[in-house]
Amino acid sequence: MSFEIERKFLVRGNGWEKLATRRISLRQAYLACNGKVSIRIRIKDDCAATLTVKSRPADLRRLELEYDIPVLEAEALIKLRQGSIIEKVRHVVPCGDLAWEVDVFSGDNFGLVIAEIELRHEHQHVELPPWIGPEITGQPQYYNSSLVQRPFCSWLRQEGPMPVERRA
Repeated sequence: MSFEIERKFLVRGNGWEKLATRRISLRQAYLACNGKVSIRIRIKDDCAATLTVKSRPADLRRLELEYDIPVLEAEALIKLRQGSIIEKVRHVVPCGDLAWEVDVFSGDNFGLVIAEIELRHEHQHVELPPWIGPEITGQPQYYNSSLVQRPFCSWLRQEGPMPVERRA
């Protein structure tokens, strides 16, 4: 059984870009999202796909089961989604023996940039790079399963912290 332990942060500026070693285009959609579980379809670079089941709520540690599926089946399942499709480019930024994943969203979530770091245990210390902004771990509105129902483009400025606008 697999568990995911991660922390999420907003990103300041673009100082991370020159440190990125890999880039992956992602499209994903949710077949189900309720109080206990989310079921996600994800297509990576249009050539690989996964079906993922995650426990909720979005705490620091949660159950995550992921299965490879054929891309054609993923495309068919995406049509059965709830809400919109998440579109983003994930940039991998190595940092010591860990790697940050910086997601630059497009489509309905354009302007949102989130960094995640997966940890080995809940109390692992992480040195935060200067481009890391406010922590958003556990804030449901920033999770992909929420963004499909209430995209970033629909948020009002007074509702909470907004990421720094990126340069074009």
